[in-house]
Amino acid sequence: MTHPLVVPLLRELVRCYQAFERVSNAHIRLTGLTPPQFDIVATLGNTPGMTFKELGQRTLITKGTLTGVVDRLEQRGIVRRVASECDGRSTLVRLTRAGEALFERTFVPHLAFLAPAFEALPDCGRRELEKRLAQLRVELERRHATMAADGEPAE
Repeated sequence: MTHPLVVPLLRELVRCYQAFERVSNAHIRLTGLTPPQFDIVATLGNTPGMTFKELGQRTLITKGTLTGVVDRLEQRGIVRRVASECDGRSTLVRLTRAGEALFERTFVPHLAFLAPAFEALPDCGRRELEKRLAQLRVELERRHATMAADGEPAE
């Protein structure tokens, strides 16, 4: 694929992501959470908790923002910090009972809100899109790893 062929595909991918973010974030805000707060609640749901490192790897939140978001959720009684039983140096972030109830009230309804947009694609189209996006992600991750191995700035 030549550079001129990349531009329309790249533009559509970015525009799709921006449209998704607009609709998803607007719906999330109706729950009383910010999108980063929802990301943490959704990520911690149905888990025994995670270290900050794990939470940072599994969410879309930058390291610099993560601590402040967790602080605000803790102030609201949605999460709590506990010492790791396996590693005394690590701190786990866990949902409280109120956080678990919030997860139950918001996560599945949010998926149900988003589902019609995805269901507008035929089954075979969704499967093919998922496959192609996974291929693109793997290639981008490979290129990122190559940059890091070559000593180029990786972030």
